[in-house]
Formats: sequence, structure tokens, C-alpha cells
Amino acid sequence: MSAMQIAGRHLDVNKHGHLAMFDHWAPDVATALAAEDGLTLTDKHWIIINFLRDYYATHEIPPSPRVVIKTVGDEVSPHLPCTRKQLESLFPNGGCRQACRIAGLPRYYCHSC
Repeated sequence: MSAMQIAGRHLDVNKHGHLAMFDHWAPDVATALAAEDGLTLTDKHWIIINFLRDYYATHEIPPSPRVVIKTVGDEVSPHLPCTRKQLESLFPNGGCRQACRIAGLPRYYCHSC
């Protein structure tokens, strides 16, 4: 385990660059992690990030991309069916892996990322 300076704080991260402690996350941490990846968070990103955090807090595992699409897909894409490809376009540097990292989850479920 190593520590990183994120949003002005020293936070422990695991070998994959995810926060080691779920409770150490804050919105400014997400914004800083996204900025490191060259990503500006929009309302669509926050819908996914908040869902990932809520799901992880309840189930102690990250949701699969399919669960994300079924649960918040209509909010992310109100006019067209949401697809995994569309979710991956929001997080272009790793898809679900990047989304889980920005959301402060210590691991990710999608092993194809």
C-alpha cells in the first residue's frame, strides 16, 4: 500500500491506484482523480459515481456494468437506451475500472476492463 497526495490530503491507495479506505473519499477527491485522468466530471458522471458509492455501501462489492445500466441508464441516457459502450465513453481511460477508482471504491467488479 502506498500514499498519494489527492485534493490536498495524503490518502492510502492500493496497488491498482484505488483508495484503500472507502470512507476517505469526498467529492473533491473524485474531482481531483478525474482531473489526473484529464476528465471533467459532468452530471452524467456524478449519477454513475453516486450510484457506485451507494451500491458499494449497501452490498460491499461494486456493481457490474449491467446493474449500472439497468438501474441508472435512463438517467444517463434519457432519450436512447443506455449501453455499456456509452458508459465506457464517459470513462474513456478504463471504463468501469476508472469509474470505480474515481468513486472511491477499493476495487472494481468488471474484470474485462
